[in-house]
Amino acid sequence: MAVYKRTYRGYSGDITPAWSRFLIIFRYSRRNLFRSKLMTGFFVLCFFAPVLALLGIYANDHLGVLLGGPIGGAKLIKTDGGQFFLNFLNVQTAFAFILTAFIGPGLVSPDLANGALTVYLCRPISRVEYVLGKLSVLAIILSWITWIPALVLFFVQASLSGWDWMMQNLWIATGCFIASWIWILSISLLALALSAWVKWRIAAGGLLLGVLFIGAGFALAINGVLQTQQGYFLNLSKLINIIWQDLFHDSGDRALPVAEAWFGVLAFAAGCFYLLMKKIRANEVVR
Repeated sequence: MAVYKRTYRGYSGDITPAWSRFLIIFRYSRRNLFRSKLMTGFFVLCFFAPVLALLGIYANDHLGVLLGGPIGGAKLIKTDGGQFFLNFLNVQTAFAFILTAFIGPGLVSPDLANGALTVYLCRPISRVEYVLGKLSVLAIILSWITWIPALVLFFVQASLSGWDWMMQNLWIATGCFIASWIWILSISLLALALSAWVKWRIAAGGLLLGVLFIGAGFALAINGVLQTQQGYFLNLSKLINIIWQDLFHDSGDRALPVAEAWFGVLAFAAGCFYLLMKKIRANEVVR
């Protein structure tokens, strides 16, 4: 066919809604996550604690049947209070942190190293949507091992304890949801920021560990030298733990007021988002 007989035809198929375009980045970013058997095995290991907790809840309700006689209201483990769910989230977020250290550094750095941001941003995708797409990879995967199993345990316990127990303890479910998302967003933004600024994946993963553990060490040093508690603003884990204690009505020792802990976590997340947006641009000027 001659060239002059070819006519342009516009695209006539379905158009992706603007609000969901970031999910395209999520779909292609998660494709390579579980090709490693080690990563798949570790992700399966993350469900070991939820299964044990579920068995503990079941054993508490059926302890008399399991032991073959009346037990007088005895419990194998205490699962009907906020402390149980707080301890459960402490275990799961530790797994989530290790998973983030493996996944997070490889989300943004390959796009920067290979100049792929120009390809992304020349399409109808904004910088915020790009960040949201990358962030959703971590957020969705970490949700499967944090607040989702926590809420499953809560509703299983509620089904065994009755409607009154559930209505009196809805604050536990709310605490599980909010506490998990505080951790997920904070650690995910940190991982993406480090992935954007440190193009070497292993170094970015090491820095992720360093920010938490070295930051905790600096916090203790500042508090010891200056005789203050304000050094805890450098300890992200401590700030989150203070908020968690408030959410789960834990009366343990709090180094800072809850309002200051919220301010520290929000400032930390805002700083990570700012550093990330500094690197996410369609072009880069090299001097």
